[in-house]
Amino acid sequence: MNIVPNRIKPPKPTQDLEKAERDLDEFGICLIDRALGTEQLTRLRNRLYAAADDDVRLKRPSSSSGGDHDSNNQRIWGLLNRGQEFVDLVEDPRSIELLKYLLEWPFLLSSISANIAGPGHDGMVIHADQLFVPEPWPARPQGANCFWLVDDFTADNGATHVAVGSHRLNRMPKDDAEAESYFVPLEASAGTMCVMEGRIWHRTGCNVTANERRAGIFAWNVRKIYRTQENWFLSLNPLVRQGASEDLLWMLGYRLDTFFGHVNGYDPI
Repeated sequence: MNIVPNRIKPPKPTQDLEKAERDLDEFGICLIDRALGTEQLTRLRNRLYAAADDDVRLKRPSSSSGGDHDSNNQRIWGLLNRGQEFVDLVEDPRSIELLKYLLEWPFLLSSISANIAGPGHDGMVIHADQLFVPEPWPARPQGANCFWLVDDFTADNGATHVAVGSHRLNRMPKDDAEAESYFVPLEASAGTMCVMEGRIWHRTGCNVTANERRAGIFAWNVRKIYRTQENWFLSLNPLVRQGASEDLLWMLGYRLDTFFGHVNGYDPI
């Protein structure tokens, strides 16, 4: 039986990618310290909160099918179309290297969205991101989330609750009480990048502050055999595709791998 101790603390942030890979194996999660520089973080935060304000003004959908529990949590969808700042994130070589380590190459960018937990948010449902995979899960993850902290994540403002090491159990929790016994808040500074493999149990925490919003940007990635959450061929602005790096074209499914996804025998570009 695979025994995992309760309430393991997340690994410390590092800039050593080899150490980060070891953290992924041991903890199921790694943190990259100061992945975003001061100027990049400022531009990203301004662009994200402007997009959030636009969505409120235009009354765009802001929840994820009930998983966010209440209206104090805002989702911002389709970020690749919302500014070059978001494209730069998924093209970051450090992100791609760590995802290659977990998922092999080529993998697919399934979606990229933001989650802003506002004051009074009561938390998200407990889940693992690869819950669509039949159990028992394979020995390697079928997907991984790479996310960037746009604001400081604290226990009070809705930091993600993570069951560190739960990837080694290779299943969903038996019930919410089991997951609760493992959860610790993922507290880290704005500008940190985190990679979390798809078997880890987690949820957005409760925001009990009076006036703090806590924003994170989440890029969900899957092995090439899975359908993506976002239909890039319909939703992606052609200008983004035209300016995409070669890595991003593979991640969006615009390059052929073993002849799947072709259009009359050619890459779908």
